[in-house]
Amino acid sequence: MLTAANAPSTVPTPASQPPFPRLRLFSGSANVPLSEQVAQYLNIELGPVTRKHFADGEIYIQFQESIRGCDVFLLQPTCEPVNDRLLELLIMIDACKRASAGQITAVLPYYGYARADRRTSGRESITAKLASDLIVQAGADRVLSVDLHTAQVQAYFDIPIDHVSSFPVLIQHLKQRHLTNPVVVSPDIGGVSRARAFAKAFGGAPLAIIDKRHSVSSSPAINVIGEVKDKTAIIIDDIIDTGSTLLRAAQAVKQAGASQVLACATHGVLTPPALSRLNHPVLDEVIITNTLPIPADKQCDRLTILSVAELLGETIQCIHQGLSVSCLLAS
Repeated sequence: MLTAANAPSTVPTPASQPPFPRLRLFSGSANVPLSEQVAQYLNIELGPVTRKHFADGEIYIQFQESIRGCDVFLLQPTCEPVNDRLLELLIMIDACKRASAGQITAVLPYYGYARADRRTSGRESITAKLASDLIVQAGADRVLSVDLHTAQVQAYFDIPIDHVSSFPVLIQHLKQRHLTNPVVVSPDIGGVSRARAFAKAFGGAPLAIIDKRHSVSSSPAINVIGEVKDKTAIIIDDIIDTGSTLLRAAQAVKQAGASQVLACATHGVLTPPALSRLNHPVLDEVIITNTLPIPADKQCDRLTILSVAELLGETIQCIHQGLSVSCLLAS
């Protein structure tokens, strides 16, 4: 509390003046509620923008305030319909560039096309690289994203990228649950590095892995590597799409003797039949964040949705002020 002895000698900033006068935050159409939460955290107004479609589907974007020389952040996850969301983001970036914005940051809470990050056979496209090239060529100066599908996607951008982790948001919720004997579970071999990092961030919890082995003559064999008996299993992944991998992992650890099964993921894509799988009684709770909009028809009693608005707001504030964001970066 300020007193006469420690009161600042300078004249205080008027309450009507925004805290970051050169910072502008605009939202695409993909996740306006999240954009509003971020703006509220930053104590700024979400920038006005005109957005419409012509009769043939072409997208029109116009910013309704001057952004000349401003530090502009465009929040737009490239989610369903992915192609429209991506093109809308590109048009917003182009409009900012032509309006003489000082710096343009594409804020991608969810980066679509990231799953195609390498060629697994001939005659395939690496769409993670293609999409990044489009964003760079449109005129973005930097990118802010949350939990990319693989860390190597960062290398596809020829501009600075801040890749932050949702782990603090998920772990804060889990610690409030006061879980007994937690064990972090990777739902497949490919997610081991993510699960290991989560287990470390969760206070050094033990690690277990779901190992699925295919056989020509029989059904796939699913084994649990690690001890889960009488423990609270926390299955960690970056994306829940149809929920098949999650449900298979939950059933495996339950059969191995886990007393409770929780699932955590950053991005809830939730394409059918994900909802029915999330409602399976083997799952006690499914925890995701709001990097993607989750409409009411994709929600269920077992689903908990956490907000990454504070995480994004804090990162945007650090970027704008030229401060380090290393403590927020994904490992």
